[in-house]
Amino acid sequence: MQIDIITVAPELLDSPFSHSIMKRAQDKGLLSVRCHNLREWAINKHGQVDDYQYGGGAGMVMMSEPLSNAIEHLQQTTTYDDIIYMTPDGETFNQGMANYLSMKGNLLIICGHYKGIDQRIRDLYVTKEISIGDYVLSGGELAAAVVVDAIGRLIPGVLNDETSALLDSFQDNLLAPPVYTRPAEFKGLKIPDILLSGDPVKIEDWRSEQSLQRTKERRPDILRD
Repeated sequence: MQIDIITVAPELLDSPFSHSIMKRAQDKGLLSVRCHNLREWAINKHGQVDDYQYGGGAGMVMMSEPLSNAIEHLQQTTTYDDIIYMTPDGETFNQGMANYLSMKGNLLIICGHYKGIDQRIRDLYVTKEISIGDYVLSGGELAAAVVVDAIGRLIPGVLNDETSALLDSFQDNLLAPPVYTRPAEFKGLKIPDILLSGDPVKIEDWRSEQSLQRTKERRPDILRD
């Protein structure tokens, strides 16, 4: 899978993709993440990519021309399954969407800044708009990193144990059950006896019960949905 990201602050994305699972995914050749500095397509020598908004009001808007030129330049060598814009008014990102996007071949992500991007870019190029929650960040870079991480770990071969992702929270519309490791007793708290029973059927039943109970207590909205 190839994911291209258009941003005015590529340095914000250096760390998320240079360590841990995302780094291993790229080292294995299973994922390619390329960040492109929008200022390479600036309208003047000063690197301008934003301007005042028509109609007045506080905040700058990312201009249509640099974004259009960047997108069309990248499209010359890559065909994208989706062109995604990270925006607070987009569709809320969830595990189901991560599963869906992980099966794509190439994705292009646009990171907004300031008051956002010129609406005409959204009308002409963007095929999917995503929000990671009902709040506003300084820019779309951190949100893009969240989306790429959630997608990347689902690509077959990225995780050492591919069944691990299938047991994550939200994969079956339930929260994951509690997990334990050594020692068997810690500060007076013992792990549940069932986990020491060696009976995989009973253990799986216990985990299913715990998942359902945890979801009822913490996220009843998931069950309603």
